[in-house]
Amino acid sequence: VIAPWRIWDIHSREDAIAYAKQKNVPIVATVEKIYSRDANLFHLSHEGGGLEDPNWEPVEDMFVLTTSPEAAPDKPEYVTIGFEAGTPISVNGAKLGPFDLLTELNTLGARNGVGRIDLVEDRLVGMKSRGVYETPGGTLMYAAHSELEQLILDRRTLAAKDLIAPRYADLVYEGRWWTTEREAYDAFVNITQERITGTVTLKLYKGNVIVAGRQSAHAIYDERFVTFGEDNVYQQADAGGFIRLYGLPYRVRALKDAEMGYVPRWGTADHAEASPTNTPTTADA
Repeated sequence: VIAPWRIWDIHSREDAIAYAKQKNVPIVATVEKIYSRDANLFHLSHEGGGLEDPNWEPVEDMFVLTTSPEAAPDKPEYVTIGFEAGTPISVNGAKLGPFDLLTELNTLGARNGVGRIDLVEDRLVGMKSRGVYETPGGTLMYAAHSELEQLILDRRTLAAKDLIAPRYADLVYEGRWWTTEREAYDAFVNITQERITGTVTLKLYKGNVIVAGRQSAHAIYDERFVTFGEDNVYQQADAGGFIRLYGLPYRVRALKDAEMGYVPRWGTADHAEASPTNTPTTADA
């Protein structure tokens, strides 16, 4: 690996630009636009320069991919993304391969000012770093996929995914791909995505991504159970028994506290603190 910054006498981006100029190496960066940029199909990142001040607002000419929300069209644009087993497969009804699909979403999102992300992140070595990202297509895919999961997955599975997702992200970021941990997470992903098939329609307007509709044959959302109108599938009286059982542990706790004369530290009318006289001892317990 040739890493000039590590092994040559180059200590700053200014040094690197001067070296490139001296050796007639063509580069995009200039002293005026000295940002460190990395680009791929999914995103373009900007670091350095004025961004090193977390209180500095990025200037418009720093951005490359996306239209500013202020300059985006005054009329909203709709896009429908189709998924099959968790994988996006179509845009506005047209089936596309991964490259063409993301390219199309990048175009749609970028012209509507979607996908600008400004954040302070923690690097693996411990320092904090500020970066500004342009990921229009990725923003649309993420939003649509999340909406479809909300329609199809149950509450506890969604909660489990919320726990695993940041751990998976850390794993990839920290270079721990070839691990048993990653294989275990992949198994979870494969199972949870089996039914994530359907379509989501998003409204794009001046940097905003607004869900306009979602549908799936696998949805566990069922209007018969949630309607405020008349229905024949949900017995309202069942709620009473559920409420009594759901709160049972807390009722028992309150009864035991009352029997022992225990006054909670918080939550009483006068917020009286528990004292040694009303706090149960080991012997009392």
